[in-house]
Amino acid sequence: MRVRARGWGWRHAGRQAWAVRALDLAIDPGERVLLLGASGAGKSTLMAALAGVLGGDDEGEGEGELLLDGSAPADARGRAGLVLQDPDSQVILARVGDDVAFGCENLGVPRDEIWRRVVEALEAVGLDLPLDHPSSRLSGGQKQRLALAGVLAMRPGLILLDEPTANLDPDGVREVRNAVVRVADATGATLIVVEHRVDVWLPLVDRVVVLAPAGGVLAEGTPSAVLERQGAALAASGVWVPGVPPTRSLRVREETALLLRAESLAIGRGSTLRDGIDVSIAGGRATAITGANGAGKSTLGLTLAGLLPPRAGAVVATDSLAAGAGTLPHRWKSRELLTRIGTVFQDPEHQFLAGTVRAELAVGPRALRMAPDLVDARVDELLERLRLAPLAEANPFTLSGGEKRRLSVATVLATSPRVLVLDEPTFGQDSRTWAELVALLAELLDGGSAVVAITHDAEFVQALADEEVRL
Repeated sequence: MRVRARGWGWRHAGRQAWAVRALDLAIDPGERVLLLGASGAGKSTLMAALAGVLGGDDEGEGEGELLLDGSAPADARGRAGLVLQDPDSQVILARVGDDVAFGCENLGVPRDEIWRRVVEALEAVGLDLPLDHPSSRLSGGQKQRLALAGVLAMRPGLILLDEPTANLDPDGVREVRNAVVRVADATGATLIVVEHRVDVWLPLVDRVVVLAPAGGVLAEGTPSAVLERQGAALAASGVWVPGVPPTRSLRVREETALLLRAESLAIGRGSTLRDGIDVSIAGGRATAITGANGAGKSTLGLTLAGLLPPRAGAVVATDSLAAGAGTLPHRWKSRELLTRIGTVFQDPEHQFLAGTVRAELAVGPRALRMAPDLVDARVDELLERLRLAPLAEANPFTLSGGEKRRLSVATVLATSPRVLVLDEPTFGQDSRTWAELVALLAELLDGGSAVVAITHDAEFVQALADEEVRL
């Protein structure tokens, strides 16, 4: 499928700044393109537009021309398959097999052919589950594989992947990449992939296109021409460039008081997933929870955070953290949790409550009945620190994936909890915002807070973790 953009741009409703503007781009049939750019440069907006799901006039305004084989994307739906940043938003049906079959059914593929494709697609992405397995019981990484399987089963002429490996373990990254390549080889489909893990896709793409935050294309050409000759400049703008690691902040690694401990802990939702877990969380220390998709990392994080009750054993808060609230976090009221344990969910949208970024950051402080001037000062500080100030009046749901992640972290920081539980905290970040987020967490650790991070980001573990709990 051929892609053409001529002076194309899009502005979300209620926003002054254009998400993408003055874009001129040509991609030939069968070409494989790695789409890069700093956080907020408009990569996800372009992908949604190519898939024909960007929305109508009530959701924003467009300019210029964007065509797929000479037709508007909205007129070519079904010929382009999109895997979104947030796999949760693509899970439609209750069972794994039915969910993968959904796209094919809408395209009128014969029944026998549908189920042959479903089995092949699930095998290709390494999701080894029964067809009747409940989709609600999948981990974030498994949902990502499920979303990709649904797209691959459709056999689209244009495959659009927006951070397809962000929540996957290393084995999953390889399986997903190889599955995409096999389908592209077999079908001759055009491939456009947005990915901060540049080195994963670099050997497999023909061209690299870098979007400029101010509009247009910052750089394009063969991988060597773009990343080798312009690597330093691109890295400075926030693009992840292989061989150019982000700046890391040094911190004082001093343990303070014990804050939480898990004793013979069993975790699960409805049934026991894992048991016999012993973990200690101390102030000034960062603990990374790692492991394969579906191992129970997010469930452990939510249990340590007091948001899920233990199946057996206990999570116990010490007196220095509990301060009169009782020693079992899962029995604390929400206001008691606010200043003690803050949680950032794997899906940022699951914790958004307000209509603007500024109002979102004020939710926690206002719940604590902070004085209005103190609330404003705290919100302004976080907006600047996390590069969200230009988006203060934007709707949180219109932000890019990386911006949503920074906002979700900021909402927790707004109430200054002693313990931070972060699920995939660096998801969607460019190299610059990644370094700034790590530096901010390092400062919190230096101040005596504790950080518990569920992550597949090896760079993050190396930069910040004092200990690693691998499930």
